Amino acid sequence: MNLINNTITKLKAVMAAENIKENEPMKNHTSFQVGGPADLFVMPQSRDQLRAALEICKASEKPVYIMGNGSNLIVRDNGYRGIIINTKALSQVKTVGESLIAEPGISLKDLAKFALKERLTGLEFASGIPGSLGGAVTMNAGAYDGEMKGVIKSITVITEDGHLKTIPGDQCNFSYRTSILQAHHWVLVSVEIALKNGDYQTIEEKMRDLNAQRQAKQPLEYPSAGSTFRRPEGYYAGKLIQDAGFGGFSIGGAQVSEKHSGFVINKGGATAADILNLIGAIQAGVKEKFGVDLKTEVIVIGNE
Repeated sequence: MNLINNTITKLKAVMAAENIKENEPMKNHTSFQVGGPADLFVMPQSRDQLRAALEICKASEKPVYIMGNGSNLIVRDNGYRGIIINTKALSQVKTVGESLIAEPGISLKDLAKFALKERLTGLEFASGIPGSLGGAVTMNAGAYDGEMKGVIKSITVITEDGHLKTIPGDQCNFSYRTSILQAHHWVLVSVEIALKNGDYQTIEEKMRDLNAQRQAKQPLEYPSAGSTFRRPEGYYAGKLIQDAGFGGFSIGGAQVSEKHSGFVINKGGATAADILNLIGAIQAGVKEKFGVDLKTEVIVIGNE
């Protein structure tokens, strides 16, 4: 605990004490609404604070995890024995010509609304994707007729040694649900998104149509992490799960959505263990029946 106390003292020199929390329940910061406490939960309010916090937290020799809106994250019930740095407050965005320069903490919903206000087209597909820009870039999030790799001109990161590095979009190694960020211990601080001038009403209508499709097909009324599984090559995860007999199947408070079998939801009172056990049961059942390995989109951290 001395390590944590020493780290807190150093952090208080660079940010407000209210943005440094001990034993913070992670169920308050994830879309699944599950998860035990993190030893330390740090919320920098600017890029400078983020860089300072990274340097201080790395020097603590405790594990450090960077998160955004927590929409694709499961923290185990015993919590995280380390430091979680939350970038949600880094949410500034500005227009430069036909591009947006945005910080990683902004939600895709708010970013798409900003693009609409600026009459810029190309980001409509992202308007209903849950989560932050940072997570979307890291996972190369996509929906309907687009994915992030199609609009990213460049990203700027803090490297392991604390320096800023800008990487062109075509060098980010984007592919299905992956990017260069998954291969390095870099921290995203800015994204340049290349869009095109468009008609406000046309952009708004497309966003409304895509979001109506999402609401009709997905269980948005329950806590979840969106699509739980990656799409296996040649298959659809939801159909495999349904055909394996898991439609509506539940363990504790976790359930396979009756609306869309590709979604595991928190039906009420679920624990992280309920969700992870359900995911494991689905993976085993699909493997046994179809010989297909289902891989998750969600990221799991924390102590068993």
